[in-house]
Amino acid sequence: MKTSDFYYDLPKELIAQDPLEDRASSRLMVLDRRSGEISHHVFRDIIDLIDEKDCLVLNNTKVIPARLIGHREGLEGKVEVLLLTRKTDTDWECLVKPGRKCRVGSRIVFGGGLLTGEITEVIDDGNRIIRFSYDGIFEEILDRLGEMPLPPYITHELRDRSRYQTVYAKYDGSAAAPTAGLHFTPELLDQIRAKGVRIAEVTLHVGLGTFRPVKVDDVANHHMHSEYYMITQEAADIITETRKRGGRVICVGTTSCRTVESAADENGNIGPCSGWTDIFIYPGYQFKITDALITNFHLPESTLVMLVSALAGKDHILHAYETAVQEKYRFFSFGDAMFIQ
Repeated sequence: MKTSDFYYDLPKELIAQDPLEDRASSRLMVLDRRSGEISHHVFRDIIDLIDEKDCLVLNNTKVIPARLIGHREGLEGKVEVLLLTRKTDTDWECLVKPGRKCRVGSRIVFGGGLLTGEITEVIDDGNRIIRFSYDGIFEEILDRLGEMPLPPYITHELRDRSRYQTVYAKYDGSAAAPTAGLHFTPELLDQIRAKGVRIAEVTLHVGLGTFRPVKVDDVANHHMHSEYYMITQEAADIITETRKRGGRVICVGTTSCRTVESAADENGNIGPCSGWTDIFIYPGYQFKITDALITNFHLPESTLVMLVSALAGKDHILHAYETAVQEKYRFFSFGDAMFIQ
């Protein structure tokens, strides 16, 4: 299976640069994964498309302002640091630009000295381990100095940080938002609960590797990045009970899908757990938990297009994407949504 099999042509003007004022007013394409039939809706119609026996699986991770701009101590010139994974209270794995000049022992100053970091190690993929020094609480300093790490295809400035955050975000740790969840409002979630639909919250801290292009020709040779996940007893019970009563497990976003699929055993049983996952889902994968998926429209040749193709079939997905282009849907993080059922 070739990476090029998952290519589609996308006009740049369809890449959404700004979030809509009303989260739930984005468009929603509904795709029947068995027949390939397509229908067009508004996102708030999702309440009519899910049944009271179903459950929604939400990823409650919270995006941190992980982009820091500083300079090497005693030198001019901007240094950009993206926080990827926290290793200890003071040490983070980071992506550093320009990395060539930032060697082990280099010190980087942020916010006039409010925060400093020393590069202690260069690791795989050229990432750095940085040991930070500061007075006070790191999260408060980060909130003051950091910026939201928007994807590279978004060039507009984000005026309201909360718009790159789901309304149910709880636990700090992501360098990118689980964007399918951006369409939900508190009011819509209340209406869904009132209908009887159960909501299971899981956590997967999204890394910037989610935007990493697939650079190999053979899909099977691609190595996925690892991300930390956690499933509580409550979430596992809701998923198990939903399946017992004949309802569908509807994952909101590919991260929720990867979480439950990572946690399930071969028989589709799931319990409380936590750990690191590098699960790579592409056509041929047999889903153990996920019955349906709410997701956004993804980059050509990306692992996310491969995941939705595993669920709905590559031909159905590429046809749906072609239709979305013709109908001028908005693509990627701040774009419109798809419900695969």
